[in-house]
Parts: sequence; C-alpha cells; structure tokens
Amino acid sequence: MVQRNKNFAKLQAGYLFPEINRRKTEFLAKNPEANIISLGIGDTTEPLSKTVVKALVNAAEGMGSLDGYSGYGAEQGMAPLREKIAEVFYDNSIAADEVFISDGAKCDTGRLQMMFGNDVTLAVQDPSYPVYVDSGVIMGQTGEYNNDNQQFDNIVYMKCVPENDFFPELEKADIIYFCSPNNPTGAVATREQLEKLVDFAKTNQSIIIFDAAYAEFISEPDVPKSIYEIDGAKDVAIEICSFSKPFGYTGVRLGWTIVPKTVQFEDGTPVHNDWNRVMTTVFNGASNIIQKATIEVLNSEQGLAEMKALVSFYMENARIIKEALDELGFTTYGGTNAPYTWVKIEGKDSWEAFSYILENAHIVTTPGAGFGPGGEGYVRFSAFAHRENVLEAIERMKKLDL
Repeated sequence: MVQRNKNFAKLQAGYLFPEINRRKTEFLAKNPEANIISLGIGDTTEPLSKTVVKALVNAAEGMGSLDGYSGYGAEQGMAPLREKIAEVFYDNSIAADEVFISDGAKCDTGRLQMMFGNDVTLAVQDPSYPVYVDSGVIMGQTGEYNNDNQQFDNIVYMKCVPENDFFPELEKADIIYFCSPNNPTGAVATREQLEKLVDFAKTNQSIIIFDAAYAEFISEPDVPKSIYEIDGAKDVAIEICSFSKPFGYTGVRLGWTIVPKTVQFEDGTPVHNDWNRVMTTVFNGASNIIQKATIEVLNSEQGLAEMKALVSFYMENARIIKEALDELGFTTYGGTNAPYTWVKIEGKDSWEAFSYILENAHIVTTPGAGFGPGGEGYVRFSAFAHRENVLEAIERMKKLDL
C-alpha cells in the first residue's frame, strides 16, 4: 500500500474555518429556527461593483469571439495586469516582471513553501493566520505537536500581545512570516517596527514572507502598506497581496505575489528564478476572464473609486463593532486600520466563548485559539457583513452576560 504523507497526521483537528462552519451547521441542525449572523470568517458580503461586473461581462463576451478568445496564457500573469499592479499599488517601484499573478494570496502562501523544502526553520507571529503553520507542517518543516504548549516543535512562535503592542521579540529563523494589517489581531506595524524587521532579516540572512492582503484597509497616512516602503526590503522580502477583500474577489479569485530579483538563496540563486519555476510547473495561470476584467478596472478611475468605497463600507462596520464592544466594557484591539476587531473574553477560553456567543446570541465569531496559542482567551469579530446584520449583532451582544 502507498504510505500516507506522515506530516498530515501532525495537523491538529480540522483547518480552522471549516471547523467553525461544521460547528455552525451542527448548531443549526439542532436549532433550525435560529437566525445566524456570521461575523466570523473573513468572507466579503457586498456585491461586486458595477465597474467590475461590466468588465467581467466584457471579458466573458470577448472570449466568445474568434478575435477575443484566449486559451492558456503566461503562468506568471498577463503582462498588462502585472504592469498595472506595479503602477497602481507600488508606484512603479517594483518591476512588472517581479509581479506574479495568482488565484489568491492563500494559495500562494502554500505554494511558496515548495521553494524552501523541509530543511528550514519557520517563524510566525502568534497568533497568526493558520495557513502559515499548517503548510509548513505539511511540507515537513516542523517536529511533532507539543500538547503542553500547544505548539509545533521547530517553529518559532513570536508572541504578539498587547504588552508588546503586537510587535514581537524577533527570533532567528530562515523564513519569517509577518502579516500587517494583522489577521487576526487587526494590529498594524509602524514604519519603525518594519525597519526593525527588515534590519533583523538582513542581519540574520532570513527571508520575510510579508502578507499585505489587507493593505488597502490602512487609513493612517504614515503606516506602510507595503514592506517595500522600507529601505532594504527588496533584498530580503517577498510580498503577498490580494484582490479578495478590497475588491470583493473572494468568489472570483485573484491575487499576486511580488518576488524581487534581489532576494537570493544562500548559494546566490535569485528566489525569483525558483518562484517562476514553481508557478510554471504547478500553476497554469489565473482565469483569463478575471485578469482581463481587472486590467479594465485598474485602468478606470471609477473602478478604483468603487474599490475605496467598498473598503470604507467595511471599515465603517468595523468602527461600529469596535465602538459598541468598547461601550459594553470589552477590551478590544484592531478595527481601525483593519476589518477585524480582536476581543478579550474574561473567564472563558476561546472555544467556550465562541460556543456561548453562538448559542446565546446566534452570532458566529472566530475563536482566537484557532490562530495559535497566543490567541487563547480572545475572539475575532469580522467586519465583512451586511450593515443591518452588524447592527442586529450589536443589539444581541448587549443582551449577553459575558
């Protein structure tokens, strides 16, 4: 018989978000009349903008003609889209051929691990987005799971807590995952903090995987949206980004990864070369329809204005949630430069708090422990919801004894 990849057996329970959905489904089976409001998973809820829809229709209709049809394209993405991303989001400080188009930031996060193999050390913020840890486990980069501290051996967990302003004491590792605005805490790193991160990576010859999927939600003028705003970052950092949240593309799937040619492995090989090989070997390019549509959207002032309006809508949700929870006496973080509010729950662990809120207020949140041991005692509220649901959820929270 074929042996199973033994690393899958190390994974703990199910992946966080399917587990949340499983528990919600189980609750609904027992309480079919419950009107569930989801403020848990970070899935967008508002319709695609008019410019996006029109561009998608144009791209789809174009595929229905001999002149407009296109089959396989460049696995790295359409050249005009790569050029537009470099212009719109990086002011051409990044070369277009350093932009790789994909079907989403999460997908790229997993694929990146293929370049590093299993003989590296991995550092993550704690708490952090689960795919950083789980993809490392699958690749064999970790030891066994330690029940005593709820951590995997051979992963450096860099604790991010209110006491250190959610910026960790940096520890040496080959690969450092860093997310700002952070999922789940909603914290953003200052320019000075990112300078410290880049300097640390250069000194220790590490590579930073910088997750900037929520960059467009930053509103404070001096908070960097990209790691490449920091001098020297092009020598040590790969940046992952996404159209999912600011454009509502969670269902149509499009993202990108920046790999500067100046980031190198120990032997001097540009990481860019190997990432290009990964993309051309195990990926066949994002949908032509969504790529063509997005080129049209990014060339449109109206399209970009609609993106900003959508971001503002979700951030108004975040403001409502945070202010209401503050007034109810909860200790909250985030919610100002990110669509997530990180909430301390006294007297209950994360999954107990999740279950209590679900059973008594019929609201789905995300238990902090699902993001790592540093998330224990917290739940995350997502701003990705219809406004009326946010307002109703707040009224329900007022009736809880938490």
